[in-house]
Amino acid sequence: MKKLNFSYGLDWLMATVAFVSSLGVLQTFIIGKHFIIPTMILVIAVLFGNLAWYGFQQQKWAKLVNFWLAVILTSHCFFALFWAKKYREILGDAFEPTAIVITLLLLALTWLYASKNQLFKQS
Repeated sequence: MKKLNFSYGLDWLMATVAFVSSLGVLQTFIIGKHFIIPTMILVIAVLFGNLAWYGFQQQKWAKLVNFWLAVILTSHCFFALFWAKKYREILGDAFEPTAIVITLLLLALTWLYASKNQLFKQS
């Protein structure tokens, strides 16, 4: 249970992406009867699974990659507030509150991850 803290927050996010991607592989291969698409999704599952695994093992390079991926994702969510059309149409009036909450949660998770793991501490 010691891995359920903010030091591993982004590692858990990467593990979740890997798990959902693995389910996507099974769904497209078994139900969809596709063979090329599941292979490409499998690449994503293996990549994020390895990032999560090595992040849990306290490998500094994996922690840094996870951090920068989260920065990109947070930036993506921030800019979606201003320029997203598809999600605004899908969610309607709930788009702004939903996008703001997701952006702030990702920002907090990324900030806490970097500070708890001392990713940019001067030696």
